[in-house]
Amino acid sequence: MTRRTDAHPRLTRPDALAPFFSTWRVGTPERQRRTVEAIARAWESRTWPAEDLRGYHVYTGHDGSTLLHHSQWASEQAYEAFALAPAAASPRTRRQERVDEIDTAVPGIERLRLGRYRRYRSLTREDGAAPVPGCVVIVDVEFEGPDPERQRAWVDAVCEALASEPNPHPGGISAHFHLSTDGTRVLNYAEWESAQAHIDALAAPGVGVGSATSAWERVRNWPGLKSSTVGRYDHALGLVPG
Repeated sequence: MTRRTDAHPRLTRPDALAPFFSTWRVGTPERQRRTVEAIARAWESRTWPAEDLRGYHVYTGHDGSTLLHHSQWASEQAYEAFALAPAAASPRTRRQERVDEIDTAVPGIERLRLGRYRRYRSLTREDGAAPVPGCVVIVDVEFEGPDPERQRAWVDAVCEALASEPNPHPGGISAHFHLSTDGTRVLNYAEWESAQAHIDALAAPGVGVGSATSAWERVRNWPGLKSSTVGRYDHALGLVPG
């Protein structure tokens, strides 16, 4: 069975070692809504597709155009077995049935890159409070060429800058740093109490959410840093086995 949930995913769950993130461009807020509804119908009308899929979550971008998808797999091999099975095999058939139904309901969806990651580090509020996130912020960082050591070193530098931040901003709940398996990207899945809290943090003195400190300057000018983008999302749909 497939069950819908309003709960946000637990990024630190130990049985989901292969987190995947992808983006769809659908164009308008109305098409965002219709696509989420189509995904829900396609999944809830069918059995859960794979035992090693722990959860699947969809988020609507505040840009009014995109959807973020986050799936939690037990392993990358489990995903490969599901996605690359022969066409006659039932898991592959069930996957294609879902895709076809969604595309029929909302034609013209542009599916952008699928990112395969491993979670590296997570930070949570020291006061132990864990309110339900009102906004998810995705920071996507790309480097010039693959370098796993550089990925880890950059995340460590961010964590050091956050720890020494002289003006910490209220509203942040957690930050979960993921390293792409190809060695070229870092994705920070950050939970905030609200979108406004994140907007206020960006509007504070400094660049981004960090103050004008040497630690943050080091992060922003890291050798090989190619680009960094920030997007705000609302959790729109959670699907889990049940």
